[in-house]
Amino acid sequence: MSEENLTSKDIAEIEADVDAVMKKYDRESNVRIWEGTPAVIVRWVSALFSLYCIYVTLFSTAMPEVRLNVFLGLIVIIGYLHYPIRKATGDIKPGLNDSLSIPLTLDTTPRVNSIPFYDIVIMLAGALPFFYFAMNAESIIKLALRVTSPRNPNYHMMITLAVIAILSTMELCRRCVGIPILCVVGALMVYAFSTVRFGKVIYDLFYSTGDGLRSTPIEVCAKYIVVFIIFGAFLERTGISTFFINLANAIAGASAGGPAKVAVISSALCGMVSGSSVGNTVTTGSVTIPMMKRTGYKPAASTGGQIMPPIMGAAAFLMAEYMGIPYSQVALKAILPAVLYFTGIYIAVHLEARKLGLKGIPKEELPHILSLLPKIYLLLPLVILVVMVSMNIYTMQFSAAIAIGFAILVGLFNKEERITPKKIIDALEAGGRGTITVAVACAMAGLVAGCITSTGLASELITMVVNVSGGHAFIALVLTMICCVILGMGVPTTANYCIMAATCAPILMAPAIGIEKICAHFFVFYFGIVADITPPVALAAYAGSAIAKAPPMKTAFNATKLAIGAFIVPYIFAFTPAMLFENVQPIIEIANAGPVLTQILVVLEIILICATALLGIFGVAAALNGYLYKPMNMLLRVIICAGGLSMLVPGLVSDLIGLMLVGFVVTVQYMKREINPTA
Repeated sequence: MSEENLTSKDIAEIEADVDAVMKKYDRESNVRIWEGTPAVIVRWVSALFSLYCIYVTLFSTAMPEVRLNVFLGLIVIIGYLHYPIRKATGDIKPGLNDSLSIPLTLDTTPRVNSIPFYDIVIMLAGALPFFYFAMNAESIIKLALRVTSPRNPNYHMMITLAVIAILSTMELCRRCVGIPILCVVGALMVYAFSTVRFGKVIYDLFYSTGDGLRSTPIEVCAKYIVVFIIFGAFLERTGISTFFINLANAIAGASAGGPAKVAVISSALCGMVSGSSVGNTVTTGSVTIPMMKRTGYKPAASTGGQIMPPIMGAAAFLMAEYMGIPYSQVALKAILPAVLYFTGIYIAVHLEARKLGLKGIPKEELPHILSLLPKIYLLLPLVILVVMVSMNIYTMQFSAAIAIGFAILVGLFNKEERITPKKIIDALEAGGRGTITVAVACAMAGLVAGCITSTGLASELITMVVNVSGGHAFIALVLTMICCVILGMGVPTTANYCIMAATCAPILMAPAIGIEKICAHFFVFYFGIVADITPPVALAAYAGSAIAKAPPMKTAFNATKLAIGAFIVPYIFAFTPAMLFENVQPIIEIANAGPVLTQILVVLEIILICATALLGIFGVAAALNGYLYKPMNMLLRVIICAGGLSMLVPGLVSDLIGLMLVGFVVTVQYMKREINPTA
């Protein structure tokens, strides 16, 4: 890095490596290569799709069956225009030495302007059922279950259309999302077809107005998520990611282990806009990971930006729909857990830096905080969005549309990355392309929900977990955590949350378990996110390892250790709803306490919860790291870990016990400390 602030030119120097990493670990980046006239056509198709989505969400009064079918039909078309049948799109070529019978190898050189005839057939055949449904929505709705009854004269045609639509959407999911989620969908479909009448399952998955492909996930995607994806695409082109990374450098770059702390801060800032674990890792990691290696840090990965308000990725809008509360309340309730999560990571990287005696980045290589003030206007679109959403006067999609306008306006004033008509089209194209993966993932989540509805599987799962856990909430939470991490491996956060909201969240909310609704949904949301850094399938960690040129599994374990807070925080708010501003009760009930005094006591309760949780995370992080002021022996590590865990358990007694144990270890370490000039 130079002495000047980080600019887009600096990031552009490593753009090729970043692109390679994204194509390897992020299916969304493995797209066809278009050049010349075909590129212009595909580009405008995607851009016009974005404009269409904005128009529909703001002005359309069409019935949902029409809107959503047209939306899904267009998704199938632009999806197959972008995603090839496999990652390597080249030709099969013979090995280097045919005489030695070396096996055939795959030439991974991408083909340009290539779309096979079978992809065109699948694309058109897959889109046809959705458009047919949209044009005949009223008559199909009137038929209800009779549409897939053998008595229907058009029975075979209706069944064929539904099967083609489902299979083509699943194939598109395989291309742009991955196989793991298809394994879940496939297993549930096999179970559904083996236990319920074939026509009934087909109806629930395709023709039903409330389940299957057009259930809550795709409704929320078409209504809210798509506009916010487009907003994120415009926001990225204003240069805000560069601003966030420079800001993080100015705040923490010079401290011990500065690059790692910069990664934490920039991950929180950039990730809340991108909503993608892999994209978050690559965007911030392409800058911070080389600096971390230079100062002696172990490679790690970045995730969790999706839990940072106000954007929180796409899943936040689904959470609002599933929980039945405004989106602004979801963002508000997410604040304390997100702060605890990122503070926990910050503590962990600080202790690691002290342990290794790492220094920060020289101050002369860092931007000065005052030099960033002229760019503070880049935050205006986010501020406008937060204010409008919080006011609850305008709809979320209208607020996002206004924020898009402000993003364009702000981009006009950024000399280094000034927004131009070309960038506007780029943003619309990126928004349209980015919608494909989320929409397909939501469609798959709808199929999961449809199968569960058809079979009544939810009640069976609840009964099974209640029996296994014996009605103990903690055991049920552990089982749910395992399910979320396993099902979330390789599955986008949005789809993972939808699946968990349909399967595991109701289990936690069962009277026998007793976890509150909002706490249950946040719990499954968090563990769906950490699946991206949890071995063995840790896509975000693998992306980070590729940038760092480090062993992937080692990177994943390091990331898991640093993000230990993500495994702890959900348990805290599961048992302490006050952290989510739910059922907040004063620490001490005072008779005849007035409203003002009661509010003060409630605030004190929240402060106490946060303080003990932070100290608890500190204790656990220190135990895992094995270092405070000097290396700790195993006995001290066990004591401080026990103290940290005690403070994470709700209750005044456990807090006091934990405080004494952590305080004891800190005191012992402090008294035996050695003066470290790098600390």
